[in-house]
Amino acid sequence: MNMSGGGHTLADVTCDMTVECTDERGIRHEIATVLGYRSTDPFAVAMTFVTPEGDLVWTFGRDLLIRGVAGPAGDGDVHVSPALSLTGRAMVSIELSSPDGHLVLHASAADVQDFLARSAAVVAPGTESDFFDVDMLINQVLA
Repeated sequence: MNMSGGGHTLADVTCDMTVECTDERGIRHEIATVLGYRSTDPFAVAMTFVTPEGDLVWTFGRDLLIRGVAGPAGDGDVHVSPALSLTGRAMVSIELSSPDGHLVLHASAADVQDFLARSAAVVAPGTESDFFDVDMLINQVLA
């Protein structure tokens, strides 16, 4: 297991990156972020935003991230799509929505693709159910 982000994320695969967003005033911000993948939760990726006030974790489907690198994907509170930076660099747009607000982030496509390739080496896409422990989930729900 790897520890990344100063001990913020415990995962089989991690990717430290800086994502960019623009606030409602048009001011660009950079946010230290860690993408994490665990074989014990094979369907999900965790996106941890490292802030001085504490870490904020947003979890969503790995398949959504995989599909979103190639084309627009997402129906609910997370939408992912390919994008370009102002300088023409390949990016991945990750749009997060909640009752508390809406945020559009841009991550390096190369970083996201590297993360996905490394997660696929741990659990190949399409084989996630082979790694999913249903008994553990039932025990957690009933506890």
